[in-house]
Amino acid sequence: MAVKLRLRREGTKKRPFYRVVAADSRSPRDGRFIEIIGQYRPLENPSGIEIDNERALHWLRNGAQPTEAVENLLRISGAWEEFKPGDRPARDRSAQNEQPKLSKKARAKAAEAAEAAANAAPEEATEGGE
Repeated sequence: MAVKLRLRREGTKKRPFYRVVAADSRSPRDGRFIEIIGQYRPLENPSGIEIDNERALHWLRNGAQPTEAVENLLRISGAWEEFKPGDRPARDRSAQNEQPKLSKKARAKAAEAAEAAANAAPEEATEGGE
């Protein structure tokens, strides 16, 4: 299950406030969520931001992806600096892109060509040596 840290809209028409929640990425914006980790009230002057940094760090360290808005709120609250995005193991996608994915037939054909080339190389070496 892919978890996202995102904003959930609450409040009445033209008077929004948001809850910062950990939710399954497939659930709708105002739908099911796993845990509330904070609040954001943009209409207050200055904007009200309350985030439970301990729970936010827990979710970030366990692979939750914050949206851009939540990432900015985490920077303001100080949780993002504690997290250090380098803590998360980075995926090395360069190795995936080097070898194209082939169908079974294409793999079999490539294996036959490699085998034929391997068999032809020793024969050429013996002919040239005599």
